[in-house]
Amino acid sequence: MFSCRPGWKLVWEENFNKDGVIDRTVWSKIPRGGPEWQRHMSDDDALYDVKNGCLVLRGMVNPGLPDDTAPFITGGVYTRDKKSFYHGKIEIRARLGNAQGAWPAFWLLPFDNEQWPYGGEIDIMERLNGDTVAYQTVHSYYTYTLKQKEPQQGITAPIRKDEYNIYGIELYSDSLVLNVNGKRTMNYPRIETDLEGQFPFDRPFYLLLDMQLGGSWVGEVDANDLPVEMHIDWVRFYEWKK
Repeated sequence: MFSCRPGWKLVWEENFNKDGVIDRTVWSKIPRGGPEWQRHMSDDDALYDVKNGCLVLRGMVNPGLPDDTAPFITGGVYTRDKKSFYHGKIEIRARLGNAQGAWPAFWLLPFDNEQWPYGGEIDIMERLNGDTVAYQTVHSYYTYTLKQKEPQQGITAPIRKDEYNIYGIELYSDSLVLNVNGKRTMNYPRIETDLEGQFPFDRPFYLLLDMQLGGSWVGEVDANDLPVEMHIDWVRFYEWKK
């Protein structure tokens, strides 16, 4: 049964039903980069699996990959330059593993790749270590650079630890509506303001699903807790049926 209210029409879904196969027409492995969230990304096959109808993304101790000095490696996929999402609802059903230093995330960045934070960022779910809450946040020039606190830009929402939860975002021309397990958690509206960059979100975005390890927010990684996995059951995109 789809977790959508009357009026939403399912227009695209990814069920990860082909064992061992990631659909490369939609998903690419996230490369390593400079930001904290990206500094352990790797394309090593040990970090990725599709089995039992789930995409499995792992974080692990570097097993000694040639020419890779990172202490840990992590797996992540995104739809950058392949698939965008605009004016609809995204839902992701997933189960998160527990580890000190684990920082899994589902989030959105602008499809036109405008420089951060001008193009905006939408964090559908971030989870730290083995917490029983998920963080949901929006970022922009208005919130990050100008440090404006109104409207509310973030919230923590309770999740069922060690179980599957559904994380969602509704994308409208004048607001963002975040939810967990079908319950609305936060609304971020477009407001009248003379300040720059309050609502850069009326645009197509691409989706990132990644298993991150370590950083100034989540803290140090305990190698004894690794490997850690998250299992993504499905991703669905709905449009409003008029």
